[in-house]
Amino acid sequence: MRRNFHSKMTLNLFEQLSQDIFQLYESEHDYNVAIEVGEQPNIQLFKAHSIILHQRSLYFRQNLTNVTKKNSIIEIKLPHVLIKEIDIIIKYIYGGIVSLEKFEASDILDLLITIEEFKLTELIENLQNHLINNEASWLRFNFSRVYKISFYNENFKALQQFCNDIISKQPNMIFDLDDFISLPENALVTLLKRDDLQMDELKIWDKVILWGKDKIPDLPPNLDQ
Repeated sequence: MRRNFHSKMTLNLFEQLSQDIFQLYESEHDYNVAIEVGEQPNIQLFKAHSIILHQRSLYFRQNLTNVTKKNSIIEIKLPHVLIKEIDIIIKYIYGGIVSLEKFEASDILDLLITIEEFKLTELIENLQNHLINNEASWLRFNFSRVYKISFYNENFKALQQFCNDIISKQPNMIFDLDDFISLPENALVTLLKRDDLQMDELKIWDKVILWGKDKIPDLPPNLDQ
């Protein structure tokens, strides 16, 4: 019988590969993309390579074709992105390196939204897990903001589950919010579909009416009419 030695003979040497590709980014050798980040007077230029950006990010794959070129250099402007966010993104794209030392939990939550724009699914999943495993207390304390952001995109499933687990036991954390009427519609619909809310149905209905009146001012004062 022929024995399969494939698994024993395969060596995964990704660490050195990651370091070598990252050195290419740091050296700026033969770069052909210039990414201008931020707004005046705080603008920073990041130099990169289109072939790597194209392969690692769906965003760049979709946006590197019809862009301005100057002296054979592709120019991309990202005035709405923070410099420290694109620094994280570029370093991840090149070397799989993510350093969150200078990021508070609040910054990481904002970073999630930016990373979603660049379609970096793996990083989205890992940052959510980082927040849940290391910043659970902060997430609870800032529950309103976290809950809304969790429904910003369907890729934020882990944060949604974290919030839903809390709501099933402590529904007041969402229904007693001062800004309950600002909940996104998809967040409210998901909430109302739950059958495990430990809360009086009349109170839930009253809150839904308030939310509806804010979104549809022409609703009659008495919805029984």
